Amino acid sequence: MSNGVVTNWSESAPPPPYVTVAFSLICIFSLLLYSAINPLMQQALIDTVGMRPSALSAVFEERPAAWWQPSAVTLLSALFVHANWLHLLGNLAYLWVFGIKVEQRIGPAGMMFVFLLGGALANVIVALRLPQLDTPIIGASGAISAVVGAYLGLFPSRRIGLFLPLGLYLQFARVPALLVIGSWFTLQLLYTVFGPINGAVAWWTHLAGFALGLSFALIARALTLIRL
Repeated sequence: MSNGVVTNWSESAPPPPYVTVAFSLICIFSLLLYSAINPLMQQALIDTVGMRPSALSAVFEERPAAWWQPSAVTLLSALFVHANWLHLLGNLAYLWVFGIKVEQRIGPAGMMFVFLLGGALANVIVALRLPQLDTPIIGASGAISAVVGAYLGLFPSRRIGLFLPLGLYLQFARVPALLVIGSWFTLQLLYTVFGPINGAVAWWTHLAGFALGLSFALIARALTLIRL
């Protein structure tokens, strides 16, 4: 404060979203690598890193001590591989819109927790719901859904600044987060219908990830209130 004027110059700037940037770069590098190899190797890559519900459900039928198998690693590896730029860029757009604020609120460790655990558990739920499916599942949709759910839990009434097309011009407007999240669900449903992924798989992945992320955020808020 100086001469009765309050300034925010002394406030420290929020830290860079290191985890959001790192996950984005990994996904981009993975798709560049995928695009550079021939179709036979592309399929081999998907078969190796993709999460196969039938294989994973068979693992879960064994004793918990035997769950640590190579197929369990695909719960995480599948999150960073995409088959086309449309799917990846759609996911990254929502990751940056929602992920930066989530990471700034809960920190890099919290962001890693939401993205990795939310995405992995979303894949687990798909495996449990569709145990007969033998098609490998790839993509970060479950993890992105968890980030979106966490944002809604942390900032339920916040508005998001967007440039909206109005005729020949773009108009900046602050839109309720609920409306933007609704558009995200619409995009995912459109990809479910027109994309190569099985519709039931896509729906369960998105629904599970969103519910998990929202639950993580609500638990974090409740713990904060208890400490206060």
